[in-house]
Amino acid sequence: MAIAARQKSVGTASVMIMGTREVARAEALSAVRVFIAASAEAEVETLSRLLHGSTQLEVIGTLGIAPFDATTLTGKCADVLLLTSCGNFQEDLSVIRTVRASQPGVEIVMLGTRDEEAHFLQCVRAGVHGYLSPEVAAHEILQAIVAVRSGAAVCPGKLCAELFRYFETEAKSLPSSAIHQRMGLTRREQQLIPLVAKGLTNKEIANHFSLSEQTIKNHLYRMKHKIGAEDRLSIVHLCRVQGLMV
Repeated sequence: MAIAARQKSVGTASVMIMGTREVARAEALSAVRVFIAASAEAEVETLSRLLHGSTQLEVIGTLGIAPFDATTLTGKCADVLLLTSCGNFQEDLSVIRTVRASQPGVEIVMLGTRDEEAHFLQCVRAGVHGYLSPEVAAHEILQAIVAVRSGAAVCPGKLCAELFRYFETEAKSLPSSAIHQRMGLTRREQQLIPLVAKGLTNKEIANHFSLSEQTIKNHLYRMKHKIGAEDRLSIVHLCRVQGLMV
C-alpha cells in the first residue's frame, strides 16, 4: 500500500507526518480532546502550560502518576492520549497495549526517551501513532496531536528512516505459504527463525515482537515438535534444509 509522506521543518527539528488521509482535515475538526499522562505532576503542569491557549485542542484531564492506569480514560471521551515515558520501558509498552485494547478510539502520542531508536519500533508495534523526543517544542507537540487525530502518523525524520529500513529488512524474510504447508509453521513461527539464527535470546526475541518471553518459549516448543527438532539450532538447520532462507 502506498504511503504518502511529507516533511515539515520546525525550527531546527524535522518531523515526519505520514498518513493516507490529508492532515489538513484536522482544520475542519472540532477541538481535539487531549488527556495528558506523565510520571509526575510537575511534568503534567509543564505540558498543560505548553498546550494552554491553543484553539485546536482541549485538555480534558491529566494524571501525574506512573504507570498510567488506562481505566482513567473510561468515560472521558478523549481523542488523544499524550503519554510521557515513565522511565521503565516495559511498563510503557504495557500501558500502550492496555490503552489500545481498552480504548480503541483513543490515539496515542508518546514522548519517548532519549534512547529513541532502541524503543521506537516497539512502541509502534504496541500501538502508538505519534512518537516524539522529550526535547520537542510546544508547537511540535501540538502539530503531532492534531495530525494523529486526523489519521496521520508522526515521528522524527531519522526515526522515519529507521521505520523504512525495518520494513525493507522484514520484506526479505516474509513468511512463505509453501513452508507453512510443508512444515506446518505458522506466520509467527516463521518470523522467529531469522532471530533464532542470529543467536538472540528468548527475551530479546520477545522484545522484538512486543510479546512475553513465555509466549516465545511456547512458540519454540511447538516448532520443535512440528518439525522434529531437538533444540533451537536444529530448528534453524531443518528450516534451511527445507529451503527457508534465514
